[in-house]
Amino acid sequence: MSQYQCFPALIYNLGMSSKQLVWLVTGTSSGFGQRLVKSALGRGDYVIASARSLKKLEETLQKSPGNEEKLRLLELDVTSGFANIKHQIDAAVKIFGRIEVLVNNAAQVLLNTIEEGGTNCLREQFEVNVFGAIDTANAVIPYMRAQGSGTIVNIGSRSAWKPEIVGVGPYGSSKAALHALTETLALELAPFNIQVLLVAPGAFRTEGAYVYGEPWAKAELIPEYEAARGATSSRLAATRAVLKGDPDKAMEAVVDVVRGEGVASGRELPLYLILGDDAEVDIRAKLGKVGKALDEWVDVTRSLSLDTT
Repeated sequence: MSQYQCFPALIYNLGMSSKQLVWLVTGTSSGFGQRLVKSALGRGDYVIASARSLKKLEETLQKSPGNEEKLRLLELDVTSGFANIKHQIDAAVKIFGRIEVLVNNAAQVLLNTIEEGGTNCLREQFEVNVFGAIDTANAVIPYMRAQGSGTIVNIGSRSAWKPEIVGVGPYGSSKAALHALTETLALELAPFNIQVLLVAPGAFRTEGAYVYGEPWAKAELIPEYEAARGATSSRLAATRAVLKGDPDKAMEAVVDVVRGEGVASGRELPLYLILGDDAEVDIRAKLGKVGKALDEWVDVTRSLSLDTT
């Protein structure tokens, strides 16, 4: 089977409005990615939806009545290395003639304690959530730079600000790394009129419900952590039962922000877009925690300069 699933041929220069954006979204077989595709299509935009499994994409996204000419499906494994990803992106750009919005949504969740998972777990976690996102961005950036515009959206997580849950360390640290890289990327790409948006969702009622219900990653389990693992599993299961975040509303907001309409009308594209009441609570708590440490230790913080007298 071809890596591309194509509907009846459509040539870019035949009738595409300058106000219609071309999106490339990774990780679209379910969850936020699938909803983002449908939201962008609903605005009249063109979308290249990608995932590791083309068969799963065909099952979930092919049935989009009225969008046959605006949707293409792409089999893309973001862990396949930069050379392969670049080859895929080079071909994908030719579908509609440009890519104006890249959304790095593909991600995985590996629950594990730091000791039990070790660096093998961290490497596996970072391979998708960090390296895959950066490889995909680096493959798209040259096209955006050449066309003089573009928007890169990296889907982070409030877990970057709240990793203080046993087992969430690998996932939270990978998202924290993505956050830091996104902030630097925004600075580096600004001279080329390429905008960068970091989206940090809290918990939303998607099919996988984020980390809720995810199994613990395979590792050599240490008996001393058994109680902590059980407490985390119970906590996440309880949280899943009361999730109130609406993923459809969340992705509609993202499309609004990228397009500068709806809730974003008349407002500049932000660097950070926090989604969900719980995300706001957790991030404000982290800001307060860091501020408290600064205040309590400010005498030490300010007493370390070289004595030049």
